[in-house]
Amino acid sequence: PRQLMLSPLIIRCFFPPSSFFPSSLLNLFLPSLVLMKQAEPVDESSVKKMILTFEKRSYKNQELRIKFPDNPEKFMETELDLNDIIQEMHVIATMPDLYHLLVELNAVHSLLSLLTVVDLLQELTDIDTLQESDEGAEVLVDALLEGQVVALLVQNMERLDEQVKEEADGIYNTLAITENMSEFRPGLCTEAAQQGLMQWLLKRIKAKMPFDANKLYCSEILAILLQNNDNTRELLGEMDGIDVLLQQLSVFKRHNPSTAEEQEMMENLFDALCSCLMLPANRDRFLRGEGLQLMNLMLREKKMSRTSAMKVLDHGMIGQEGADNCHKFVDILGLRTIFPLFMKTPKKMKKAAASEKEHEEHVGSIIASMLRNLKSQQRSRLLNKFTENDCEKVDRLMELHFKYLEAVQQADKRIEGEKHEMVRRGEILDDILEDEFYLRRLDAGLFVLQLICYIMVEISNSGISQLQQRVHQILNLRGGSVKVVRHIMREYAESIGDGKSDEFKEAERKRIMDLVENF
Repeated sequence: PRQLMLSPLIIRCFFPPSSFFPSSLLNLFLPSLVLMKQAEPVDESSVKKMILTFEKRSYKNQELRIKFPDNPEKFMETELDLNDIIQEMHVIATMPDLYHLLVELNAVHSLLSLLTVVDLLQELTDIDTLQESDEGAEVLVDALLEGQVVALLVQNMERLDEQVKEEADGIYNTLAITENMSEFRPGLCTEAAQQGLMQWLLKRIKAKMPFDANKLYCSEILAILLQNNDNTRELLGEMDGIDVLLQQLSVFKRHNPSTAEEQEMMENLFDALCSCLMLPANRDRFLRGEGLQLMNLMLREKKMSRTSAMKVLDHGMIGQEGADNCHKFVDILGLRTIFPLFMKTPKKMKKAAASEKEHEEHVGSIIASMLRNLKSQQRSRLLNKFTENDCEKVDRLMELHFKYLEAVQQADKRIEGEKHEMVRRGEILDDILEDEFYLRRLDAGLFVLQLICYIMVEISNSGISQLQQRVHQILNLRGGSVKVVRHIMREYAESIGDGKSDEFKEAERKRIMDLVENF
């Protein structure tokens, strides 16, 4: 062991006293003595003793490092002693109710100064453990954040060499700490991103290295940081992160992921991109970065990326903020790509009902967004598509209308039966329950039905009599009802505009209701 400790690898990894020292050093030693000690009963007194021993050994080690910075032999003994006590401290991770001792005895500050505790921090912040004792977990997480834990961990990751297995493992465990903490307290995602984590993740994702577990984990953490968070979305946009995501995804334009893990990474990057496009400023960056062209090519290439590319287009074109993307999509001949997918759901989709619905939802949403946003020449080109080949696209639209109308009617029957039973038992149908029932109806196909009905009323109000006549002709032939379509659209208008201003909601409702009245 003494010879191992003085190998060139270990000596190369020694950092200044204020820095962490490498996980490779720690993983060389796992004394059996630790396992024997862990068998002893552990209580508050023994944990206090453990922490105080750690503090003493940490101080001694740091003192000798400062005194003999270029002579590892002088402080190697203290390194071993420190490693022993850190291994013992892993037992604290099984007792979250004693976490407060780490804070009260100021051990958190010392822990944050050592890379060797990455494994320990991962165990301490394990989400299942944190949830065992909310009080203990809150105290620990507060102390870690106060100690700028994310910034320190990022600084450390910058120094690690992933060619060394132990150091690559150290990065993986560091990412696990950030995931655990963000799951326990979602609000810290912004702080973590701003403390350098976002920049490091983007740098690691675009690094020219073979695909591995760390790259997969980075994509997962990135998607978590961006979820429901406009602050992190804005930060990524300012760091040219949209371009990074597009560059990484472009690999899958003509090639499928080679493994299930690589496919998972691809989906994480697509999810991250969709999250970013919820922020209007990033729609413009996506447009300038030729994101539309990339997604359009993915739709044509028929690879595994096609489904997710459709989802990205949906996010990029929806709402009034998607107007520029809608116009550009028509300019790059996107109509030639999207309408074959509207006319026929790909066979691979049909194997799973959920995927088929998802496909038809995204295609419907893209067409609905274009009908809402397109002006002049581009709008005419879109409407002309519905007149081609004896209005075959209107026929397909009506086929989807009756398909999803039936699905929603069946769901409504089930829900009405449940409501009847609840009333019979004397239970109260409050707003929360009504919201749950509405979400179930949306999931059963109501949202797709609303999109289909919106397209129906838009093309019927286009001034092209051929389209209006065909819609009403098929409604009459199949026993459909204008009244039902109007009811669906009124319900849609009432639910529109989450997160939008009252002024926008009112204007949008009026616009939709005007279309409905003239249907």
